[in-house]
Amino acid sequence: MARGELMRKLFASYGRDDEFRSVAEQIILEEENKKNSLLAKALRKTLEQASSSVGGGIVGMSVLPNIADPARDFIERIEPSISHKSITLSSDNERVLAGLLKEFRHGDQIRIKGLPVRSKVLLCGPPGCGKTLFAEVFAAELGLPIYIVKLDRLISSYLGETATNIRKIFEFASKRPCVLFLDEFDALARSREDTSEHSELRRVVNSLLLFIDRLKSRGFLVAATNLDSSLDPAIWRRFDEVLWFDRPTPALIESFLLSQMKNVKYSFDPATFVASFKGFSYAEIERVCVMAMKSSIIRGAREVNAADFKAALSDEKRRRTRIA
Repeated sequence: MARGELMRKLFASYGRDDEFRSVAEQIILEEENKKNSLLAKALRKTLEQASSSVGGGIVGMSVLPNIADPARDFIERIEPSISHKSITLSSDNERVLAGLLKEFRHGDQIRIKGLPVRSKVLLCGPPGCGKTLFAEVFAAELGLPIYIVKLDRLISSYLGETATNIRKIFEFASKRPCVLFLDEFDALARSREDTSEHSELRRVVNSLLLFIDRLKSRGFLVAATNLDSSLDPAIWRRFDEVLWFDRPTPALIESFLLSQMKNVKYSFDPATFVASFKGFSYAEIERVCVMAMKSSIIRGAREVNAADFKAALSDEKRRRTRIA
């Protein structure tokens, strides 16, 4: 679209947050396409700061750039609240994260040489081991908005409608730099070799493979699954990078415990409990720490003691046993 027309639309949309942001995003995208990366980055930073401003700027900015977008019923924008320092990653995942960030930041130089930039990432591992938190941190580090796909709305009981809905979210992601996050990815990408699945799901997988192949974006597609063994074999090669989130090792457990307790006073050594958390997920370890802190508050203490921690750990073990 001609620059003059975009500017006219920008001024005409003043006071209508959704339209204003949509036109602003188009201007930024145009600058990126012209290789004006510094200007585009500055414009995006200004837009994001205005979006979150309380004292002025674009107050109450809608979570979606364009309220009329066909994908608006299937996605939700969230503001990342987790910093890189708040999560514990394996050395492999730290290395891959750093590589993806560097590649993104040097994307224009890479594309000029005719090389592709990695933009499709698959996260695998059991529940509670950091996949969703990683997606939030990743978006924050990239400086991109993150949109969560609402699977409950995306998957339809009507023949052919699910594939249509998937097409809408991929078209949305192709129009603007963002992180499109598909959690519980196995619900869409289940193996077509599974004889228990009906033909409609196989058609959905066929469409999904096509949409992933065709996605050309300055952002990222990030998918996460607890059931990677259930994924269709053809899915794997569609992703540029795969990260595994395993249950934490003793060293990672100790690091995570210390990070969880860093803002409270305690009268014991958390490291002495490391062996007790073998096989636990990060979410389970966090729950123990939170319960121990609350116990100390309830009894009016100024610090968490070993008894608080042991009681919380015992309760979590009871919970794990019954769930198992």
